[in-house]
Amino acid sequence: MRESRMKSLEMPKHIALIMDGNGRWATERGRPRLEGHRAGVRSMQRVLEECLRLEIPCVSFYVFSTENWKRPRTEVSGLFSLVRRYFRENLETYRQKGVRLRISGDLRGLPRRTRLILKQAERDTRTQKKMVVNLCLNYGARMELERAALLWNRARGKSASGGDARFEDFLYTRGLPDVDLLIRTAGERRLSNFLLYQAAYAELYFTGVRWPDFDEARLREALDDYRTRVRTRGGLIPVPNDASEERETSEERETPEARAGRAVNLSVR
Repeated sequence: MRESRMKSLEMPKHIALIMDGNGRWATERGRPRLEGHRAGVRSMQRVLEECLRLEIPCVSFYVFSTENWKRPRTEVSGLFSLVRRYFRENLETYRQKGVRLRISGDLRGLPRRTRLILKQAERDTRTQKKMVVNLCLNYGARMELERAALLWNRARGKSASGGDARFEDFLYTRGLPDVDLLIRTAGERRLSNFLLYQAAYAELYFTGVRWPDFDEARLREALDDYRTRVRTRGGLIPVPNDASEERETSEERETPEARAGRAVNLSVR
């Protein structure tokens, strides 16, 4: 009943997730930080499966940022090992379920084995249409915008009309919908250089839950909150037709003398 009710309401077309708190989750339990990242991968899989059930067309995960290279070398190496293992174990499942994988970020900076696996995953799922899973690896929004601006200017210079090129077409996320809902876990309240252009009008949802504890129920809580928001994109909150009609009707019934008196009263105040 609950799932069918959720499907009947407006759902976001693109959810973006900042998966924060893996290391803290592990430290709080006296475990190595990499164990927290392993638990985070399991949580990512649960969330992805729930998004599939709810028929959400696009989900972006912030897997590894351009700033994450500052982490200890052993942690970074372990993270990329987890990425390779994840694709080896789940790629066939993605194909069967109609999931297309997209990679956003500068792959040139990644280890060669990781880069080859990611490119192969993109090729093997490029015809799938049920859902797009956008994995942001070695990604930073400022870097993406600088790159897109450079490519956009080059394209405009080559174009006869000078205006054919669209800036959005030079982003890593070209062809994907804008972010409707951006979720960040573990209590932090910042975007951390993640999809700044794409999330310009996104609804933001912050939770203190560590990412490894973020499950299907937590996702539904975020979606419930999202559906309470009124999204105007700079416009006005819509007024129900019957209310506006009632106001117009009452004003039409008002005599000129009454209108003049009301104007005098307002000026006195």
